[in-house]
Amino acid sequence: MRTAVEEHDLSKNERIPPLESGDRLTDWEFERRYAASPHIKKAELIEGVVYVASPLRFESHAEPHSNLIGWLWTYQITTPGVRLGIEPTVRLDRDNQPQPDGVLLIDKQLGGQASISHDDYIQGAPELVVEIAASSVANDLYDKKKAYRRNGVREYIVWQIFENKLDWFCLEKGDYILLEADGDILKSRVFPGLWLATSALLAGNMSVVLAVLQQGLNAKEHADFVQQLSQKV
Repeated sequence: MRTAVEEHDLSKNERIPPLESGDRLTDWEFERRYAASPHIKKAELIEGVVYVASPLRFESHAEPHSNLIGWLWTYQITTPGVRLGIEPTVRLDRDNQPQPDGVLLIDKQLGGQASISHDDYIQGAPELVVEIAASSVANDLYDKKKAYRRNGVREYIVWQIFENKLDWFCLEKGDYILLEADGDILKSRVFPGLWLATSALLAGNMSVVLAVLQQGLNAKEHADFVQQLSQKV
């Protein structure tokens, strides 16, 4: 019979199984295996299933990703109290820990719905999540979308690269509806002044994208939002 000390030593030397796509894990086991896999740069737990990302291509992911982040960063630096993150792990619930391409959130102390955990992860649902999807058949528009909706992510942007299409979903009465455009411009309901010239973004014309965003930043609704956040400090 093993002593308590021997049992402890065995547990310390226990081999942690590898993290692989298709594994069905709890959130705790997912984090344990992910932490033990430094060679894996991106993995997600979606509805209890592990998805390990493949190497990312330039024109079909990295470049559009940088354009979306540039648009969000420009908004964030002019809106005190709003925070931007690139590919953070988000602890949504026991079965879901996505690592979205980008998140925009309101600081918890200013009324935001997500918080930063003691070990520096996002806990809860950010106000806005963005994802770059290869196509309309990607998980971003199915199980991941359901998880975001169920957990209260208020706005969700999915850019389908192969279809050259962008959908901006807004949470309304517990379900996602497509945000209606004002001409060619989509305007956030959660982040006043966050305006997107969709056709220009899809065409890679970032000068137009940033010019339209600047119009939103100059609008009274953005000034009111900044003032509202400052009053909560």
